[in-house]
Amino acid sequence: MKLRDVFLLKEATVDLEEGRLFYDLQGKGVGGYFFDCLMSDLECLKFYGGIHRKKFGFYRMLSKRFPFAIYYEIDKDIVEVVAILDMRRNPSLIRNNLERRKN
Repeated sequence: MKLRDVFLLKEATVDLEEGRLFYDLQGKGVGGYFFDCLMSDLECLKFYGGIHRKKFGFYRMLSKRFPFAIYYEIDKDIVEVVAILDMRRNPSLIRNNLERRKN
């Protein structure tokens, strides 16, 4: 098993914050729980980055607790998280969002 470094691109950090703010509106403490769960999912990429199927040109890992997907690329020993997106959105919007973020 190869240990990798995980980096979030600026857009992915914004996605994470928008998700936290959304869940903050749903109830007290839910936004914090969302953030903690997604950070745990991101931590898993250190060990399991690269084992996921590709979707829209990126590896895609589904969050364990929330309907969010983490889209990432691998460059040598680095996992670059490109997007953290709500899976309840229209797939064409997700595809368009990811196409704008391709390197």
